[in-house]
Amino acid sequence: MSTTPFKHVQTAHCESGVISNMFGHYGLQISEPMAFGIGAGIFFGHLPFVKVNGVPGTTYRIWPGAIFQRVCKRLGVKMELQKFSSPQKAMTALDNVIEKGIPVGVLSSVYYLPYFPPSYRFHFNAHNLVIYGKEGENYLVSDPVMDTVTQIDPESLIQARFAKGFPEPKGKMYYPLHVPEKVSLHKPIKEGIDQACHFMLKVPIPLFGVKGIRFLAGRVKNYPEKVGDRKAVLYLGNIIRMQEEIGTGGAGFRFLYAAFLQEAAMLLQKEELSVLSQDLTKVGDIWRNFAFHAGRVCKSRAADGVSYKELSEMLVQCSVEEEQLFRRLSKVKL
Repeated sequence: MSTTPFKHVQTAHCESGVISNMFGHYGLQISEPMAFGIGAGIFFGHLPFVKVNGVPGTTYRIWPGAIFQRVCKRLGVKMELQKFSSPQKAMTALDNVIEKGIPVGVLSSVYYLPYFPPSYRFHFNAHNLVIYGKEGENYLVSDPVMDTVTQIDPESLIQARFAKGFPEPKGKMYYPLHVPEKVSLHKPIKEGIDQACHFMLKVPIPLFGVKGIRFLAGRVKNYPEKVGDRKAVLYLGNIIRMQEEIGTGGAGFRFLYAAFLQEAAMLLQKEELSVLSQDLTKVGDIWRNFAFHAGRVCKSRAADGVSYKELSEMLVQCSVEEEQLFRRLSKVKL
């Protein structure tokens, strides 16, 4: 295991950022976009019957933890993962590991992290960060979405690690037991791309992938009539939040995946991937345009008269563009 100081690098997204920072600590240099792509993080799902804070759930990435599991499997990294029945056991286990100089990834709720500005704190229980030591009673934190390292008091850390709600973190922590010094990325890139194309194009349930975007488009068009103006604004606001705040990096991770395709194009000498990267960036711009206009609707500033029907049409355009793009990506010979 490494004895070098933990190097903090700010990233766009917590899970892929922790992968990049933690693996880099042990000499396995992998960028955040590469981690996101190998882990097939790109996704879409809209689950109207799964309410998060009373609002239908929308996700632009694969479920929490899946990126980490896939990257570890594809790169040959062995991880120790633990959950706990009580805060006391969880904190004792954390102390025992960091005393050995081993940085530890923990799952937390954003709501209880005091170093987040109040406006950014809400009940999201799948936020990843790294605890890499202690200073007095306080824990040293490398949170990949922050620009620098910080600290957290033990009481707040306990609250964040044992927050109630879905999903419950249950004190989850993880750290590497074995990290290979060198890996070939060719096969992991191919497997990640194949898996992403499958989830975007071939899941038979119409709530997921490009079919899920079309499904959401149909619901957005009818929000005011179906749920009333007040709920329509709440529902629309959550779609934007998941896209632009939880979908960190903007455009629901589309820019992040485009960066992965560009990096993969250089590594594998595949010009087709570079073209697809540029095209996905343009799709990300359409998502951004949707978020901008939807935000104006939420704030009643739609002076240009953008309607829910027009927002729905923007989502349909996103689904058409993404279906074409992922079909092209699935046919690239790697």
